[in-house]
Amino acid sequence: MIFETLKVAREEAVLFVEIAAPPMNLLGPELVRDLVTLIQRAEADDAFQVLVFKSADPDYFISHVDVTRVKEYRQEAEKLPGEASLALLFRHLSASRLVTIAQIEGRARGAGSEFVLACDMRFAARESAIFSQMEPAFGLIPGGGAAQYLARLMGRGRALEVMLSAEDYDAELAERYGWINRAMPADAISDFVRSLARRIARFPAAGHVVVKERVNAIALAPAEDFRRDFDLFGESMRSPEAQGRIRAAMERGFQTRDAEMTLARMLGDLAR
Repeated sequence: MIFETLKVAREEAVLFVEIAAPPMNLLGPELVRDLVTLIQRAEADDAFQVLVFKSADPDYFISHVDVTRVKEYRQEAEKLPGEASLALLFRHLSASRLVTIAQIEGRARGAGSEFVLACDMRFAARESAIFSQMEPAFGLIPGGGAAQYLARLMGRGRALEVMLSAEDYDAELAERYGWINRAMPADAISDFVRSLARRIARFPAAGHVVVKERVNAIALAPAEDFRRDFDLFGESMRSPEAQGRIRAAMERGFQTRDAEMTLARMLGDLAR
């Protein structure tokens, strides 16, 4: 499998997928297109059972959506769920027969966080992983399903804290809150995830399907709830306040690699 923004290696029934979309792994149309194609191909081939996602960039897993190319990435997302919605694309991944594991080193903010939430399991490097749902800093609701995932994973109070604060959360606090499965030392995470993925892939695929189906019946919100969140995100994106805040953030370096190393601080200053 050859892609523009993904590097894929196969080990038996496991596909190891490395995200490589310089300069900072923004979720733009190229990355969305490649993710859609990867998922389609892997789902169509019974030889594949597990997908492991990691980043080629030590500082950014997936930074967030590219706010300058919203229409383009929505068009690419439409090719899998049949609707121009990242939320329904991510929900499709959660409902897929494939077992998905995110190995997170670097920043996963906004839709980057929502992508890892859509994966079945999440393991993060203690030294480098950072998580954030920063959309409310712009007056937006997270549009990719964060409200649905986080409320179920960590409860009402913590989900509201995470989203309304638009703060950065390190791996240890994310583990305590339930955002991720485990925070692990950086020098141990790759071996652990590889071993886990290969172990799961050795078990019957039919078992994976029925276990995911029954867990999702309890823990995965209906498609309509994801659709509603994405629609609300789109509506609020068009508001003058949101557009003004995005412009102000862009003037301060939003969507540039160096400025986003301390994005939470920048967003806090926008209110001043």
